[in-house]
Amino acid sequence: MKWRSHESYLEIFPPKDFNFEECLVFLGRSSQEVLHQIKDGYLYKLLKIKGEKIVVKISGSSDCILVEFPVKTLSSNLQQEIAEYIWEWFDLDQELSRFYEAASEDRVLQRLFKKYHGLRVICIPDLFEALTWAIMGQQINLAFAYTLKKRFVEHFGESIIFENETYWLYPSYKKIASMEEEDLRKLQFTGRKAEYIIGVAKAMANGELTKAGLLQEQEYQQVKKSLMAIRGVGAWTADYVMMKCLHFPDAFPIADAGLHQAIKLQLGLESKPTLEELNDMAANWKGWRAYATFYLWRSLYE
Repeated sequence: MKWRSHESYLEIFPPKDFNFEECLVFLGRSSQEVLHQIKDGYLYKLLKIKGEKIVVKISGSSDCILVEFPVKTLSSNLQQEIAEYIWEWFDLDQELSRFYEAASEDRVLQRLFKKYHGLRVICIPDLFEALTWAIMGQQINLAFAYTLKKRFVEHFGESIIFENETYWLYPSYKKIASMEEEDLRKLQFTGRKAEYIIGVAKAMANGELTKAGLLQEQEYQQVKKSLMAIRGVGAWTADYVMMKCLHFPDAFPIADAGLHQAIKLQLGLESKPTLEELNDMAANWKGWRAYATFYLWRSLYE
């Protein structure tokens, strides 16, 4: 059994190799984050299920993720959809034993897999959010990317207030498809990024681009090619989306600056590795390069 519904809460039973506290560390990496809040060891998030806005309060251990519904009692159908969302959010379908086997014999990952054991790739289940967040982050530092996301969400997203705190939903592609580039430029988006984000929204609104359609293709290179056909999506963005939204454990954003910095620090190098050196290192991570990348990203938040 993956989960069990109760009247006012839900129990989710993760597979082995799950560490809620480690996942919480990654989720708490930016004080600018606007789509969830962490307070007293609890993770709060606003979800929209079947048109209904629902605040969830999440705590956990290695054996159970407890999801409370502090605002109102929910039907078992709504609870099931929330369980499915959280299962995907924490990438709980992945069996990590083979990754840990490979990491145990790798000079870059050997220490990290022990230190962060049970950390899962924190996913972005919504394709529009994953694509547009990746586009926002292109060629700027992470702090400013979070600033842009906060402005984007607070201008165009829905929200509710619970216990004097405002909880936000990411804007829908339907809403952004009706925007003009100038609406985003006012928030300090470049003209190109505004164009790309609205373009993604329109492609999703008219049905050209869907998560189900991408997942039907299944083969790594074909999915990457389909993503890179979208205006504004290069190799890094495609791999990021495949890693964080489409659950490809071998997606590898090789040009990622954070990945380069993490490897430099882990190996005590004088300079960041070249792409050729990275490819050589990553040969040991074959099949699990997304997880190797994610654990290296985690090492930057020591």
